Amino acid sequence: MLTIAQKRARFAELHKGPGCFIIPNPWDVGSAKYLASLGFKALATTSAGAAFAAGLPDGGMTRSAVLHHIGELAGAVDLPFNADYEAGFASTLDELHESVVRCIVTGVAGFSIEDFTGDARGPFFGRAEAAARIRTAREAIDASGEKVLLTARSETVLRAHPDGLKEALARLAAYAEAGADALYAPGLRSADEVAQVVRVAGSLPVNVLAGAPGFTLRQLEDLGVRRVSVGGSLARAAWGGFMRAAQDIAQYGRFDSFAQAAPFAEINKLFGSDPA
Repeated sequence: MLTIAQKRARFAELHKGPGCFIIPNPWDVGSAKYLASLGFKALATTSAGAAFAAGLPDGGMTRSAVLHHIGELAGAVDLPFNADYEAGFASTLDELHESVVRCIVTGVAGFSIEDFTGDARGPFFGRAEAAARIRTAREAIDASGEKVLLTARSETVLRAHPDGLKEALARLAAYAEAGADALYAPGLRSADEVAQVVRVAGSLPVNVLAGAPGFTLRQLEDLGVRRVSVGGSLARAAWGGFMRAAQDIAQYGRFDSFAQAAPFAEINKLFGSDPA
């Protein structure tokens, strides 16, 4: 097994290139172990997937629950893990500093901090305040002495800010100056939008959220993207199969959907037990 320090070093190396790598998002230990078995080089948590598994909406988990979840997944597989740490679960800079320290202790190789507040009355931190929050996260990492990668995430495209991409580009530039190691603006839909983010990032690696329909890995690599994540999409794909099967049972008394289920023996073997 790799040590935490080795996982962090490996994660940093992945961001130096060359090329583009996929960092899929499991939502529990089982899905993390399966993704690890497929040969992915790193994994990331998903706030939506974790919340859905807990019977909550995205953003509905407490910080303590999220930290427990992050630590559980980071320790479950021999791969670097990046944490979706939402807005850091803090309203002030002092609180954010303390919250970042708690995230580092989980053993993650990296984490993201976003600029979405979750408050409908003011859904985004102001640009200057958001940059100050990235700077605070950077200072907390540096003070810890740990080599943890900081991804700065602007939600203005995904969350329909009036100025959308234009605002995201300005924010990402500010976040880069504040000390981010990687930049991320989920919701990009065109090659031109991706190319604009890559230009603003300069030498910093860019993460792109994959969707359907969307880009291929090769297309994103050609655009200069370094990292590709899938957010809650794998969790939603699992929910889709579960919901269709459950609805067939409830509405029609039919069990045909089970024909699409993964074989029991295959799952059991993955987790290290012989089929009963």
